[in-house]
Amino acid sequence: MKLLKLVPDDTNIDFVRLRGLAFGLTLLLSVLALGITFYKGLNFGVDFEGGLMIEERFAQKPDLDRVREVVDRQGVGEAQLQTFGDPRTITIRLPVQQGGNEGATNAAVKKVEAALGQAFPGAEFRRYSTVSGKVSGELIRNGALAVVLAILGIGLFAIFRFEWQFGVSTIVAIVHDLLMTLGFFAITQFEFDLNIVAAVLTIIGYSINDKIVIDDRIRENMRRYRRMEMREIINLSVNETLPRTVMTSVTILLALFALLFLGGHVLRGFTAAMILGILVGTYSSIYVSSSLLITLGLRAEPGAADERPRGAIDQAERVGPRG
Repeated sequence: MKLLKLVPDDTNIDFVRLRGLAFGLTLLLSVLALGITFYKGLNFGVDFEGGLMIEERFAQKPDLDRVREVVDRQGVGEAQLQTFGDPRTITIRLPVQQGGNEGATNAAVKKVEAALGQAFPGAEFRRYSTVSGKVSGELIRNGALAVVLAILGIGLFAIFRFEWQFGVSTIVAIVHDLLMTLGFFAITQFEFDLNIVAAVLTIIGYSINDKIVIDDRIRENMRRYRRMEMREIINLSVNETLPRTVMTSVTILLALFALLFLGGHVLRGFTAAMILGILVGTYSSIYVSSSLLITLGLRAEPGAADERPRGAIDQAERVGPRG
């Protein structure tokens, strides 16, 4: 039985040749993502903003102005409305209720539920959640700290495991992946809550897994082929690990797309973040992290003889002109 191969064995792509274009595109997208995030802001969930969030599903697409008017008449604070998943499902955000205890929250939820049920026949109460302002502030700090520590820890690991150039290139690529994710949520205005922080940390974990595999192959080839140019070593290493990279990404994406379409609207933001992270992480592993090693001045270890077999020399020659 013939095995399915997404990448042919004789694949020999000159990835480094496009490094100038890749660096320019990466810088442009990173700046745009950062600007959009500051300009539009993130749609923080109750986890980070604090307050009360009620999810209501209506029999048909409701008039948001009328929904807001009904809720505001209940004396529970100014309501912020947003469609959630489909046009008939609305999330209603309210400030922390006076007293901040469970009794005040339950009373506000019942008032809103009863008012909406009377004004919109067939409206269905789905769920509610509440977080105090103090807790939300702690969650923001802890979530940001977790992401920063993860990036720094991964960078330090790459520095001690390989060379300092590997650590710097890894941090640059992961920061790029993170900015792309933030820009995506700023554009789509998907709710950004603790589930998305978990998705971001998962994306970082996947990205570093892919990058370490490629970096390890580059380091191995640097010791084996000591008279090879770094351009040739990187191209050889990326092509050697390309089947593994593509197969891993495709299998994960198959599961994520199934989750996106069948997992319901509650997991939609998390799944969308994961899909984007896999695509961006694969791109940055191949075109950003690896090629940046040349710019950072990484060189193969000097040696008296070249250990390359004839096949490796032929493959290096097929890569193309040096640049």
